[in-house]
Amino acid sequence: MRAVVTRVLRASVRVDGEVVGSLEEPGLLVLIGVTHSDTAEQAGVMARKLHELRALRDEQSCATADAPLLVVSQFTLYGSTRKGRRPSWSAAAPPDHAEPLVESVVERLRERGARVSTGSFGAAMEVDSTNDGPFTLLVET
Repeated sequence: MRAVVTRVLRASVRVDGEVVGSLEEPGLLVLIGVTHSDTAEQAGVMARKLHELRALRDEQSCATADAPLLVVSQFTLYGSTRKGRRPSWSAAAPPDHAEPLVESVVERLRERGARVSTGSFGAAMEVDSTNDGPFTLLVET
C-alpha cells in the first residue's frame, strides 16, 4: 500500500460537478493506492502512519493538531512506466480487493478520532488543492 501525502491549505474532490469531499482548513490530501498483496493489517498500519505523520507545520501531525485528511483512491500509484510509453497497471489491485482496503484505512483513521473526507472509489474525480509548502511525501507499508 502506498500513499502520496500533500500538506494542503484546502482541498476538494468533485464527481460529476458535485463536491463529495473537502477540507476547508489546513490538513493532508492523501492519494492512496493498493497492490495485490496488501492486507487489512497494512491498512491499519497505513492509518496510523497517516494520522501520526509529522508533516504539518511546526512538526505537528493530524493527531496532535486535530487536522483533517482528504483520502482519495488512486490506482495509478501502482502504474509502471519502466517499458515503453504506455503505463502498465498490472501492479494495481483490482477494485474488489482495493476498495475494501481503502475503506478500511478510512475507517481506522476515524476510529483513531481523525476527521476524514473521501472521494468516490472508482469514479472519475476532479481533485483541487492549494498546497502548503509545497510539502509532499511518499508513504508506504
